[in-house]
Amino acid sequence: MIAPGEREFVLNLLDETQARVLKLMQGLSLDQLLYRSEPGCWSVAENVEHLALTEQRLVTAIEKLLQGPPDLATQCSLSDAEVLRKVGTVVNRIQAPAVVVPTSRWPLESLPQEFASVRARTREFAGTTKADLRRYFIQHFVFGHLDGYQWLLLIGAHTQRHSAQAEAVKASPGFPLQQAATR
Repeated sequence: MIAPGEREFVLNLLDETQARVLKLMQGLSLDQLLYRSEPGCWSVAENVEHLALTEQRLVTAIEKLLQGPPDLATQCSLSDAEVLRKVGTVVNRIQAPAVVVPTSRWPLESLPQEFASVRARTREFAGTTKADLRRYFIQHFVFGHLDGYQWLLLIGAHTQRHSAQAEAVKASPGFPLQQAATR
């Protein structure tokens, strides 16, 4: 079982980052949602789609992992603080695995609801699991072995990272200012 303080921390992180994502999408036109500040950078919509896809896959992976026995031999590659710092800030861009690259899977107008639905599932899991998440590990392709709790922290930090990227798109000089056709 995760400690009550850990549970409270991750639930607050999930709530805060959800609010940030939904706020950054609020009132944007289709042109604004799809605007790319430069080639190779994702739009606001692509960042949010990526977040929903990634989070959905991660929570499913954690749930599946919990069906097996705990791992008493593996150690975390990073501290909790390092997970938050390294994942939550954009120092070096990391190429997303192909399965979570955005491809306009959902209509733009339903993207906030899709993200909120995925986050509700994550929050429900984080708020109710009785599993000792500190004894289950999944290896991250960049950060090494992370325990189940750290994966929940990663979800929140990953949301911070992509929210910052989406906010940078909105702040870029060419971002469309017209909001005539809002969602």
